[in-house]
Amino acid sequence: MNDYKNINNIFFIYGLSHLIIWTLVPSLTNNNLPLDTIEALAWGSNLDWGFNKHPPMSAFFPEVFYNIFGSQDWAYYLLSQIFVLIAFFYVFKFSYEILGNIKLSFISVLLLESVYFYNFTTPEFNVNVCQLPFWSLVVYYSWNIYSNKEIKFIDCLLVGLFAALGFLSKYLFIYLLISIDLLFIYLIFIKKTKKFDFKYLISLEVFIVLLVPHLIWLNNNDYITILYGLKRTGLESFGIIDHIKYPITFLLKQIGILIPFFFLIYLLVKKVKFKINFKDKKLIFLMFINVLPIVLMFLTSVILGSKIRTMWMTPFYLFFGVLFIYIFQSQINTKKLNSFLYGFLFLFFLSPILYSYESVSKTDKRTDYPGKEIASKVQVVWSQDFDNEIEFVTGNEWNAGNLSYHLKSRPKWEGFTNNAILNKSSQFICVDNVCLGRY
Repeated sequence: MNDYKNINNIFFIYGLSHLIIWTLVPSLTNNNLPLDTIEALAWGSNLDWGFNKHPPMSAFFPEVFYNIFGSQDWAYYLLSQIFVLIAFFYVFKFSYEILGNIKLSFISVLLLESVYFYNFTTPEFNVNVCQLPFWSLVVYYSWNIYSNKEIKFIDCLLVGLFAALGFLSKYLFIYLLISIDLLFIYLIFIKKTKKFDFKYLISLEVFIVLLVPHLIWLNNNDYITILYGLKRTGLESFGIIDHIKYPITFLLKQIGILIPFFFLIYLLVKKVKFKINFKDKKLIFLMFINVLPIVLMFLTSVILGSKIRTMWMTPFYLFFGVLFIYIFQSQINTKKLNSFLYGFLFLFFLSPILYSYESVSKTDKRTDYPGKEIASKVQVVWSQDFDNEIEFVTGNEWNAGNLSYHLKSRPKWEGFTNNAILNKSSQFICVDNVCLGRY
């Protein structure tokens, strides 16, 4: 009991440390918010059920924060870390239910600091970060359904809710949902170790109902977000060689990303000896939520010849620590963790140091953009001609989005240069393909 309480307290201290470091470091070293965060804030200024690149969730949360904190950059770095820590917390809870050992559960979370998706890239709140808590929550409540003989209504409802929020963050969330669906299909119809329960349909019903507004929006906007996603995969320049080149590139990048992770695993397990029992119910679940989504992503690249961008894999490794700890748990001596802790601390502090160095040393980054200064100059120009406030901006998400964020009147972003809006407006100015005005 003492160990449980002590480790929980240490987890709290660790989580708070992570949050403080990764909120302060970008706040102190960046002059401007990153591109994706500015885009999200631009969309959020004129909330809809979707946008030209992504579904709506990644815009909704920054807008909530804007209404609380305004144009305080640190607030959006904080928002990112809140999302990261919610994910970490549910990884911790899930891990304890799987392992039954609080120390090993904590280690499974500490291992995530070796994956740069969960530290170095997190200051930029975007669709990838937005998925993290929902990914962990769907796994956690799916586990409840999987492991309990009695299926609870609330678990099914919550899976449907968080699945919808995850999908409305980014469509690639579907890879987790397909993997979990295949798990239950396997158990019910092939292995027949679980009986079908009509409560399962609650998840599907909640998921579909919450998606309806977005689906209507998609239909009304010519499926613009889907077309954007397909364009990003490189399918427009389709070639036979792509079916080989892109999958191999994908695998090599994933191995590269996970090198620090496997280094920490090596420090935990000096002699790699393990037996995998595929009849182990816990292991089956871990394989389906960890390995299968990656396999499906790889197969997508093979079949379609599509390019898989590295950052798309952000949520896929959240439970990798749990999987490897579960496999090697019998070979981990929790009383001899010095080498692992030294390795963890090295990576824990190295990441913010490298981030700070890159932020300070490089001068051609988006985060060096003088957004505040430009907004101030634009406000002066506007005030010379007009006495009232700016109500809208048009132009690309970066230039116009920065003005929307930094100007005190918080004008709505109305997309790329919109002649229909300008024609209706008697008061507007345009500079370098960015226009500002009143409705």
